[in-house]
Amino acid sequence: MANTVEFASFNLKKGASVPEFLLVSDRFNSIFLSKQKGYISRKLLCDGEMWADSVLWETMEDVHRAYKNADVDAAACEYLSFMDEQSVKVLFLPVEKSY
Repeated sequence: MANTVEFASFNLKKGASVPEFLLVSDRFNSIFLSKQKGYISRKLLCDGEMWADSVLWETMEDVHRAYKNADVDAAACEYLSFMDEQSVKVLFLPVEKSY
């Protein structure tokens, strides 16, 4: 089964503190995301106002399981609370080939 990349782009809510967001992102990664079955790695990207998470998972099923678990996890909910919900776009892309 192919690895899956979860790519989520978003803007922060108006008035959100970037330094605070980065601390929350660190907590989210260490407390929640890195503990999920199938998690391989994550990169947090930024270009001006647009942010993006690129997460590599072992399988698509692992991504879906993590999404369900995030709904009830305090660190995940805190991280998501910084996002402007209207700006969020998420793609789940199976890895076709690695180089």
